[in-house]
Amino acid sequence: MTDGSTRRTMLTTGTAALAATCVGCGNNNGNGSSSSSETPASSATPASPATSASPTAGSSASGSASAAAGKALAQTSDIPEGGGTIFKDQKIVVTQPTAGEFKAFSAICTHMGCTVDKVADGTIDCPCHGSKYHIADGSVAHGPATRPLPAETITVSGNSITMG
Repeated sequence: MTDGSTRRTMLTTGTAALAATCVGCGNNNGNGSSSSSETPASSATPASPATSASPTAGSSASGSASAAAGKALAQTSDIPEGGGTIFKDQKIVVTQPTAGEFKAFSAICTHMGCTVDKVADGTIDCPCHGSKYHIADGSVAHGPATRPLPAETITVSGNSITMG
């Protein structure tokens, strides 16, 4: 084997390995593809409480509704104060930044389309490249993401949280 064919083999192998690695950062935008960060059929992932404060109070967040309106998500007691819960099947994150204040955001990272996997220390975290979003408003706390998580519409009625 010559030096040229060895370099060519190494470049081809390296490129193939890089392409295979990047497949895991795919986008799950409803076209049948999914990212490797998703877990099968879990309805909710509770997250540990964290501390964060927001001056606004309210029981709903507005934005694009990606799931059927009126679908029951959880009880208010299921969402830890200062933390949140990820509903992977619905691709939504519900947070409770302060007592009695509930917010909802898309669970799809705005950087590369991975599904966020935890809520901790006042942020919603993406496992793919380390983006973090504030639980109070979905704004970027740490990149590489540059856009906030889109708000989702929820309704809190008594102890029940529903979509829409």
